[in-house]
Amino acid sequence: MIAGNDGTRIATECRGDGPSLVFTHGWANDRSVWTPIADDLAGDHSVTTWDLRGHGESDSPPPGNYSRQHALGDMNAVVDDTDRPAVLIGHSLGGYLSLAYALEHPDEVSALVLVASGPGFRKVEARDEWNEAVVTSTKKLGLPPGVEELSMHVDSMVIDRLTEITAPTLILLGERDRRFAAAAGLFQRDLDVRDTVIVPEQGHMVHVKAARECADAIRSFVTGI
Repeated sequence: MIAGNDGTRIATECRGDGPSLVFTHGWANDRSVWTPIADDLAGDHSVTTWDLRGHGESDSPPPGNYSRQHALGDMNAVVDDTDRPAVLIGHSLGGYLSLAYALEHPDEVSALVLVASGPGFRKVEARDEWNEAVVTSTKKLGLPPGVEELSMHVDSMVIDRLTEITAPTLILLGERDRRFAAAAGLFQRDLDVRDTVIVPEQGHMVHVKAARECADAIRSFVTGI
């Protein structure tokens, strides 16, 4: 456990030796989704996985403590505990937070791996539609009160500032994950994308269903930067 900037206890797991890789899971998941990939890469990398607040073994503070800044404060504590700069690897919400972190702390990020991720929304209507879906899912999944805030969008900060991010980037996407295919095109336009790997016959949980393919792509990418 490490402490976030407000004292929330954040569960982490570190192993291996080599280039520093920090894995951030998606909303309503936990760090265990990375286990097959982390086990593979820990042979020649320093691998850190962690649980977002309100997820896994991390603390679940009261509502009002799940903003983007809270999450980025936790990520900062995690990255501070590694050999910086680190390669940030994020799935879905984890990819979005990795982008936001790269904007706030560019010198601490050596590269980005965006797994089935998006940069948020410019249109208020699109944000509202997304946020409504998040609230509905939170109730169905029985998640801790307030945790829905982590996945809700209140502005277009990240998508508006994509071109400011200079870190080399790898995009990983399942062939069937059509929701995030458009985001991949936007990343290719605005980021320093070195490679885009589309895994056949896979959907949004491509890193779980095709762990070996994802690990191979990450290892090749990190070796080449």
